[in-house]
Amino acid sequence: MAGTLRTKKRRNLDDTAAVKVPVIKELDLQNPSSDIEIYAKEVLNALIADNLPPTPNNFSLYFDRLLEDKSENLRKQIHAILELEENNEDETTIALEQSLKQGFSSIKNILGVTANLYKNMSLMTKILEKRKNELEEKPEAQEALGIVTTLEGDVNKLNSILKSQSSQMKNIYDDTAKIVKNVENETIFDNKFGVYNKRYLLSKIEQEVGLINEFNHKSSLIMIELSRELKTSVKNEKAILLMTRTIARLLLKTSRRSDIVAHYGNGIFSMLLKHTDIESAKRASDRLVELVSNSNFFLADREIQLKISIGITDITKEHSVEEIVVSALDGIEKAYEMKNVDYAVSLRS
Repeated sequence: MAGTLRTKKRRNLDDTAAVKVPVIKELDLQNPSSDIEIYAKEVLNALIADNLPPTPNNFSLYFDRLLEDKSENLRKQIHAILELEENNEDETTIALEQSLKQGFSSIKNILGVTANLYKNMSLMTKILEKRKNELEEKPEAQEALGIVTTLEGDVNKLNSILKSQSSQMKNIYDDTAKIVKNVENETIFDNKFGVYNKRYLLSKIEQEVGLINEFNHKSSLIMIELSRELKTSVKNEKAILLMTRTIARLLLKTSRRSDIVAHYGNGIFSMLLKHTDIESAKRASDRLVELVSNSNFFLADREIQLKISIGITDITKEHSVEEIVVSALDGIEKAYEMKNVDYAVSLRS
């Protein structure tokens, strides 16, 4: 669906749009900063030509987008430079989330150890009681009985203290569990698959709808799942989980820095492709299908070729986030219905 392009007033950026910038094919290793400047101007001109404001976010998106059409050698060289200054706030947030969950897991383990210690102390009390009863039946063991009685009293005191501390530990654990639960409601990371979670995905789609409404560019959403036929033939939950995690890693491997890779749920992943029309989304799906099909999975002595199904849809300002997601999911169903097709496009009326 075509949108009406609105001409926006912008400040004069030293007539950058009128400057003819040379297009580079390879970096000059003797003077890489000079070629980076040329490429940056090329990106800036493309932004202005597409009537988009040269904000840091848009510049980053176009920086990645234009780089796809450059030579592999140039891409590697620029990525090497970018890695030196990489500072992703989301990655910092993810690291904090992981640390928090690991800390909560440690507290849970401490509680488990304390509970086992309390059980052992209770068992020791019962053993002492049993031995005391045995000694009471033997008059010649009165001295030993006195010692056991004293020891029993000491153990009971220790047991009482430990029970009280266990109760305190339980209260601390419950309070921590509530804190972690509240944090989880605000998290952006899916620990199981190592990608963003559904909550973060939906927020980013909503944000992208707002940007499209403002600037009228095109973006796409694709949904990906491990082939149902493959899952049916394998019939091994642990193997299916490992294959699904492999798909997640491959999605991250093939994605651009501006793409959002997330776990939507039930082993279905999603990629939000910003500033990417349907045809470009198809090409991205082709690359992903090829990458996955070349990644075989070994189950015991059996070699399995991985296979995925993909649904593609466009993100438009006329539709809600839910409608966009449902459309992409419908694309997966459409791909299955068409038979021998790895992906299908689903567009709303």
